[in-house]
Formats: sequence, structure tokens, C-alpha cells
Amino acid sequence: MIGQARKLLPALRYLPVLTLAGVIAPEALPQTISVDLGTGQGLTSGIVQMVAAITILSLAPSILVMTTSFVRIVVVLSLLRTAIGLQNAPPNSVVISLSLFLTGFVMAPTFMASYEAGIQPYMAEAITLEEAIPRALGPVQAFMGQHANEADVALFANMAKIENLESPEAAPFHVLAPAFMISELKRAFEIGFMVFLPFLVIDLVVSSILMAMGMMMLPPVTISLPF
Repeated sequence: MIGQARKLLPALRYLPVLTLAGVIAPEALPQTISVDLGTGQGLTSGIVQMVAAITILSLAPSILVMTTSFVRIVVVLSLLRTAIGLQNAPPNSVVISLSLFLTGFVMAPTFMASYEAGIQPYMAEAITLEEAIPRALGPVQAFMGQHANEADVALFANMAKIENLESPEAAPFHVLAPAFMISELKRAFEIGFMVFLPFLVIDLVVSSILMAMGMMMLPPVTISLPF
């Protein structure tokens, strides 16, 4: 009995905490979250706005990829990794993280202009949501128009049967977005080719030297990698 009592003594020090928890627990009522969508026509518009907000949030990563320089940066970095001859170094997470930070650095002026033009006045209740959206998209659309090839914009505008565009910036978003992405991919592969070419020349030179020395079983990448 004395031995069992000694074993129970360490557990007795938690008794005040358990007692306090038992006193507080009944007072911790379950919390509920309610959303007021209105009634009648207001209910329908509230549901539509909620569905639109959820859709935009789910598509936000894709929208950021489509409207920024992320595509160009990540393709160039991936081609650079391939040109060096390292398939898994740096890993994909590092390449994507570096691309995101570089994209944020490049797009910072555009995002600031978009925030000051549309988001900040809307948060200050100076303009309505219908006015804030075009103002916020204006700087982004201007950036896309400046970096989209006119031929690509004209191609998609012709397919959409839109004529007499004064400039790429004046194109609708559904025309400008695919033209911008194609232009970014084309420019990324051009930059990647220019980056890839010196590494290819080094591999060819090292391979020729190894062949002349009779070291045909030695991979050229092993020798050319430090260079």
C-alpha cells in the first residue's frame, strides 16, 4: 500500500490543473460562424459574389503565372540547370522559390501601381468594386501589353474577330493573356538557348579531347562540369 501511494504522489501535482480545467470547460461554449447573404434578390447576389470570390482564390496561382514574368524566369532557370548537367541540383523547390522571389522583384512596381490605383481607394471606400477592378487591372494589363509581341496579339485578336487595335495594351484581357504567355515562352526559350550554347561548346571540346586521349568511357560532363 505504501508503495502504491508513493507511485500516486507524482500524479497528485496535476490535480489542481485538472480541477481548473473541469471548472472552465463547461463555460467554453462552441463557437459558430454565420454569413449573412441577405434575403430575396440580395441573397442571390451574395451567393454569386461568394462563388466568384472562391473561384478567384482557387485560380489565383494560375492568374499570377499568366500575368507576370514567372514563366520566363522559371523556364530560363530550368534550362540553365539542364545546361550545367545537374538534373536534381538545385532541386525544383529551390528553382521555383527563386523564380517567385525574382518575379516579385520584377513585378513590384506594377503591383504597387495596381494597389495605389484600385485597391487602396476601394479599401478607403472612395470608389466602388466595379470601379476598383478596372483600375487595379490597368497597370498589370499595361505590363502585359509592353512585353507581348504585336504579332501574337494580332493573331489572337484576329481569332477573336477584334479589329483596329491601337496598341497591345488596348487589347481585351482574354486576348492579351494568351498572347503574353506565348511571347514569354518564346522569349524564355531564346534566352535559354543563348545560355545553353556556351555549355554545349564546352561539352563538345571536352568530349573531343577525351576521344583524342582514348578516354572514351569517361563521361564528358565529369570533366566539363567544373568549367
